[in-house]
Amino acid sequence: MLIIGERINSTRKSIGAAVKAHDTDFIRQEALSQAAAGAHFLDCNGAVVGVEAEPETLAWLVQTCQEATGLPCAIDSPNPGAMEAALAVHQGQPFINSITAEREKFARILPLIKQYRAKVVALCLDDRGIPQTLEARTQAADFLVTNLTAAGVPLDDIYLDPLVFPVSTNGEAGKQVLETIRYVRATYPGVHTTCGLSNVSYGLPVRKLLNQAFLVLCLGAGLDCVIADPTDPALMALLYAGEALLGRDEYCANYLAMARQGKLEQRQE
Repeated sequence: MLIIGERINSTRKSIGAAVKAHDTDFIRQEALSQAAAGAHFLDCNGAVVGVEAEPETLAWLVQTCQEATGLPCAIDSPNPGAMEAALAVHQGQPFINSITAEREKFARILPLIKQYRAKVVALCLDDRGIPQTLEARTQAADFLVTNLTAAGVPLDDIYLDPLVFPVSTNGEAGKQVLETIRYVRATYPGVHTTCGLSNVSYGLPVRKLLNQAFLVLCLGAGLDCVIADPTDPALMALLYAGEALLGRDEYCANYLAMARQGKLEQRQE
C-alpha cells in the first residue's frame, strides 16, 4: 500500500498559517512526523496564499519537505503554474495531484505529466460535474485510462481516484467508492486506485473511527494507495493488519516488522 501523507494541506488552519508565514521549522516537523509514521509521499498544498503567490509558495513547500525527509511529494494544486513551479524543483519522481476527465483541465495537465514523467492522481470527474452514480465514475475512469495511456503514460503511473464524498450527505457515497475500486481492478489490471480517505467522515463525530473503518473496506475492495493521515496509529495498524489478511504482505513481513517496532499497539485517546 502506497501512503500519501495528507497533513501538509493549507486548508488545515495550522498548516495554512505556517504556509502564509513560510514557517520552515513548522513544515519540517509536519513532514518529519509523517515520514516517521510510514508515509511514502508527502502531499503539498499551498493554495491558501492565492493564485499569484502560489507558484513560489508551493515550490518552497516541496523543497522544505524534501530537504527534511528525502521523500518525494504529491504536488496538490488546481493551478498549473504553481504545479509547474513545484515540479521544476522536485527531486525524483513526483505525483501530480491531480488530473480529471474534464477536457480543458486534461489538456492543461497532460503535458506536465509527460514532461516530468510523474505519477498522477486521476479524479473520476468529467465535464458533467460531480459524479452522482457509479456509471458516471466508471465513464470518467474509462476516459482517463484510455487517453492517458494513448499519450504514453504507463499504467503503473496512473492512480484513479473514485472521489470520496461525506456519508453525512449521501448514504451511498462510501458504497459507490468501493464499487468503483472493484470496477477498476477488474477492467484495468495494472492501473492503481487511490482516494482521499478522510473526506468520507466530514461533518460527523469521531471521524477517525469512520476513516479507519472505511480504510478496511477499501482495502478489501482492492485499494492500493491512500491519501490519509499516517500519524494516526490505529489507522496504520489496521492498514498493516488488512494487508496481511488479504495476502498482500508476503510471510506477514511488514506486519511483523511493525509489531517489533511497537506500532501495532492500540492506543486509547
